[in-house]
Amino acid sequence: VHLLVNYPPKVAVSTLVNSLKGVSSRMIRKQNHPSIRENLWGGALWSPSYFAGSCGGAPIAIIRQYIEQQQTPH
Repeated sequence: VHLLVNYPPKVAVSTLVNSLKGVSSRMIRKQNHPSIRENLWGGALWSPSYFAGSCGGAPIAIIRQYIEQQQTPH
């Protein structure tokens, strides 16, 4: 999953990621898709790891283009 997020500098990246993973997990589980249960990491929807990169100064259009060109899983 690639996300382009603009958030306040006072918020820690780890806090932001924790929140995004937690809320999205609860929302997806509410939809009760049986196929999701087959692909969990020991009961967790998301892997405990993440990568965050900063792109300050780069035009948003260029960042968006980069994200859209990433390969999707097969």
